[in-house]
Amino acid sequence: MIERSEYKGRPLIVIKRSEDDKYPFSFGVSKAKLILDNIEAIRKFVEENDN
Repeated sequence: MIERSEYKGRPLIVIKRSEDDKYPFSFGVSKAKLILDNIEAIRKFVEENDN
């Protein structure tokens, strides 16, 4: 599940495993850019460590 929110007037994206997820993953534009710039390294990390 993906939601949009804000923190101190700044936009956030919130990723939840389910509607009741108590600890969702949220980040703003700056971290989103870091993720996009490093998406291949993240994919490789998941492939190597997804047991």
